[in-house]
Amino acid sequence: MSALTVLAIFIGGALGGRSGMMIAFAIAIVMNFGSYWFSDKIVLSMYGAKEIDESQAPKLFAIVRTLAQGSGMPMPKVYIIPADQPNAFATGRDPNHAAVAVTEGIMRILNEDELEGVLAHELAHVKHRDILIGTIAATMAGAIMMISNMARWAAIFGGGRDDRDGGNPIAFLVGIIVAPIAALLIQMAISRSREYGADAGGAEISGKPAALASALEKLERGSEAIPMDANPATAHMFIVNPFSAAGVMNLFSTHPPIPERIARLREMQSR
Repeated sequence: MSALTVLAIFIGGALGGRSGMMIAFAIAIVMNFGSYWFSDKIVLSMYGAKEIDESQAPKLFAIVRTLAQGSGMPMPKVYIIPADQPNAFATGRDPNHAAVAVTEGIMRILNEDELEGVLAHELAHVKHRDILIGTIAATMAGAIMMISNMARWAAIFGGGRDDRDGGNPIAFLVGIIVAPIAALLIQMAISRSREYGADAGGAEISGKPAALASALEKLERGSEAIPMDANPATAHMFIVNPFSAAGVMNLFSTHPPIPERIARLREMQSR
């Protein structure tokens, strides 16, 4: 998070001096504030998630309630997403304003223990406030890329900084080309580290690391076989990446490799 803040200030300074730094900081503050208060409503609406009560999905509701009580957390709202790809995510700025959402696809392919492992993973995200951390990281990275794009178009149409302002052309090029890539890489690294933490936390909450490992195997196959109309900006929220990535693109993946996550969970099981 500190690296993203420094990068935002750097790009603002490179593109607009002190005034650019202030503008970049102001944009980041506004976007972070909006993300903090409204990101949960936005993402749930984006996927057409429907809130359910216990009468509509008693087994799902009972699992969430048992896990929440066992981890000392308030009961989150429960949503079902009308999508065939097996996946799930949690959202909300803190444990008191949390929600867990699962797709119809995940309900069809996982057994009860595996579903419990997935939901425990999502509750671990809530408990660790990963949703807030990921949202702020994504927002700041987005702000950096937005400022960079604005500067790129300004340069194309002759609106770049005047030499009399003491602008450094090398810093300017770094700002519009390298900084956005660096911001994205930092955001992805934050997301991947939080996934490992949620796997470990979910295994502790459910007490069933092997069940979560089994669920991840099924979810990986399901996400590859069944496409999902997902927004790339929200990919980091899901338990498995709704998009496939290979080779160099793994650097930009929001999730660590599934085999590595499974290996760590099985190691926990063997202890």
